[in-house]
Amino acid sequence: MPKRRAVDRGALEARRTARRLYSAREIARALHRMAAAITADLAGADPVVLAVMQGGAFAAVEISKRLRFPHEFDFVHVTRYAGGTRGGEIEWRVRPSVALKGRTVLVVDDVLDRGHTLRALGAELKRIGVARLRTAVLVVKKIGAGRARPKVDYVGVEVDDVYVFGCGMDYRGYWRGLPALYAADTAQPKADR
Repeated sequence: MPKRRAVDRGALEARRTARRLYSAREIARALHRMAAAITADLAGADPVVLAVMQGGAFAAVEISKRLRFPHEFDFVHVTRYAGGTRGGEIEWRVRPSVALKGRTVLVVDDVLDRGHTLRALGAELKRIGVARLRTAVLVVKKIGAGRARPKVDYVGVEVDDVYVFGCGMDYRGYWRGLPALYAADTAQPKADR
């Protein structure tokens, strides 16, 4: 029988000391509002909802469940974290499909921080030749002025520049499934997404 891996003590401590920023109900309302705006803009466009794995899967599925028009669902897997708490170089694990060429694509991601991931994904989708690109991000961080970030068409909630988890976002690989959004204790390292 394989030896069981111990739960990361840092992840347990992060959850214990975390501060709740948005309740599950507030997140659900934000997702509903985003889906209504997306419906108003994209109903009839036959879009592809493109989840940015792993964190964006939560928001993409929740938004997709609220859309009342035909759409396809796909994913890409691009990361800068690989289970850590600090961003590194962009790593493509699953690239966007060339089948997206000429399509309306709604990219759904978990969080916009500095915009590195969303910028790289936008460039790749442009290279493929999508006809129309829209972006939805559940959490947008408020960062200092003067930092150019990619435009986001549909925003769920805003938070200060703190490390967040829950609602698809993780802390060292844990806590993605929490329905509320939490900020790690200020002693914890901040992200650079």
